[in-house]
Amino acid sequence: MNERIEVQRLIPATPESIFAVLSTPQGHVDIDATGMLQSATGDVVNTVGDSFVVHMDREALNDYPMGEYDVTIVITQFEAKREIAWKILGKIRPQIGHIYGYRLEEHPDGTLVKSYYDWSQIDPVWREAAIFPVISEGALRATLGILARVVRHQSQRSALINDSRGERSGN
Repeated sequence: MNERIEVQRLIPATPESIFAVLSTPQGHVDIDATGMLQSATGDVVNTVGDSFVVHMDREALNDYPMGEYDVTIVITQFEAKREIAWKILGKIRPQIGHIYGYRLEEHPDGTLVKSYYDWSQIDPVWREAAIFPVISEGALRATLGILARVVRHQSQRSALINDSRGERSGN
């Protein structure tokens, strides 16, 4: 049985601009296709072991009656502009043990972004509950579409800001 979903999308942007979204707590909220991630607190992550808190609302999926709750995102893989992955620590015991991540590969037309969701190492209690995968392949694909939109909008905002600064300085 496959216990991993991986999808990919070519995004016409640099790995730096994409990784800037993926390494910030708010970036995770901004690109979430499930509607579960409501807000986040914490700093930009820079290395394995860094963490931040995401404020969740499980009612968005309407599958498991958890309501609003917080989870801690702990970075398990980090290679700047190349890969970021994390596990989720919550109040549920035992901890689940699933991993989410992104791999970025430079491409002549932008960046090939691979999003993955791996539940191969989940705790046996959760395997027996037969609730995996929690997130569908479609949700992962939708998140990549949202990521492309967020990066494009950030690039457009930066260009507008730079243009307006040039006009004010007489350039």
